[in-house]
Amino acid sequence: MSLPKAELHLHIEGTLEPELAFELAARNSVPLPYADEDALREAYRFEDLQSFLNLYYELMAVLRTERDFEDLADAYLARAAAQGVRHAEIFFDPQAHLARGVEMGTVVEGLWRALGRSRENHGVSTRLIMCFLRDESAESALATLDAAKPYLDRITGVGLDSAEVGHPPVKFREVYEAAAALGLRRVAHAGEEGPPEYVTEALDVLGVERVDHGLRSLEDPELVARLVRDRVPLTLCPLSNVRLRTVDTLAEHPLPVMLDAGLMCTVNSDDPAYFGGYAGDNFDAVRLALGLTEERLRELARNSFLASFLEDDEELRARCLAEVAEYTFPTG
Repeated sequence: MSLPKAELHLHIEGTLEPELAFELAARNSVPLPYADEDALREAYRFEDLQSFLNLYYELMAVLRTERDFEDLADAYLARAAAQGVRHAEIFFDPQAHLARGVEMGTVVEGLWRALGRSRENHGVSTRLIMCFLRDESAESALATLDAAKPYLDRITGVGLDSAEVGHPPVKFREVYEAAAALGLRRVAHAGEEGPPEYVTEALDVLGVERVDHGLRSLEDPELVARLVRDRVPLTLCPLSNVRLRTVDTLAEHPLPVMLDAGLMCTVNSDDPAYFGGYAGDNFDAVRLALGLTEERLRELARNSFLASFLEDDEELRARCLAEVAEYTFPTG
C-alpha cells in the first residue's frame, strides 16, 4: 500500500534478506549453515521471540564493514520508499556488533552512508535510534552509550529491545537518565511478551516518549486510559506479532480494539525480512484481515507522522500529513 507513512519500529538488522545475507557472507568469507536462500527462508519459522532472536543474531555475523551496513540500509530504504514510507526512524543494535569485534564507528558510519543521502536517493527522511539489548547488563548499556558519544550528531534517540521477559525497564534507569541528559529521545519495547507493568515502568522510570509494541497494555484499563489521555504513541507490528505467536492469527489482532479505545497506534514492520512484509505489506495485511476502513488506515498513517521525532522539521511533517489527507485509495 503506497499510502504515505512513517515507519517508527524497524530494526535495520532485521531487514537482512536471504539474498543479501549470502552476498555479504561470500564477500566476507563467512560460512552460513544453510545450503541456499530457500533453505534459509525455511528457517524463518519461529516458535517465539527467543527462537527468532537466535537466528537474528546468528546472521549478523555477515555484517563486518561500513560497506556492509551501507548496503543493508540502502536495500531497506529502497523497499520502504516503494511502499509509501516517507520517513523512517531506524533502530540498530550496536552491542551485537561490538561483541563480534565490529566497532561503533563502522556501524554508524556505514549506516550513515545510506541514511545521509536517503532523501536524495529515495525520498525518505531518516532518524537513527540506538537500542540497548535488555538481556545484556546495565553496565554494558552504559558503556555502549559512552562509545556512541562521538557519533551523537547522527543519533536521535535510544531504545530498548531483545528478550523482554525477566528484564524490566527499571534495570536501565541509569542509562536512560544519562541519555536524557545528552538530549536524546527515548523509546522502549514494552508489553510485547512482558506484562503491562513493563509499559508503566517504561513511562515512569525511563521517561519514554513512545512505546514499541505495547499490546499487553490492554490488560490494564488504567494504563489504557493514561496512554489515551497523554497521547502516547504505540508502534505496533502486526505481521511480527503473528510470526512470533504473540497473537494466533492476524484476524485476532487487537488493533481495531486499540483504535476504538482511542489509543494512538501506528503500524510498522519490525524485522520485515524475517516476518513476511515491509510497512506497506503490514498495512495491506491489516486492511484485509481486520476489515479496516480507509479512514482507519488514514488515521494510522496520520498517527505515524504525528508520533515521529520531526520537531526539527515541522515543514516535512506538515507536508506528509497533507499527502495523507489527499491520498486516493486504489479501487478493486
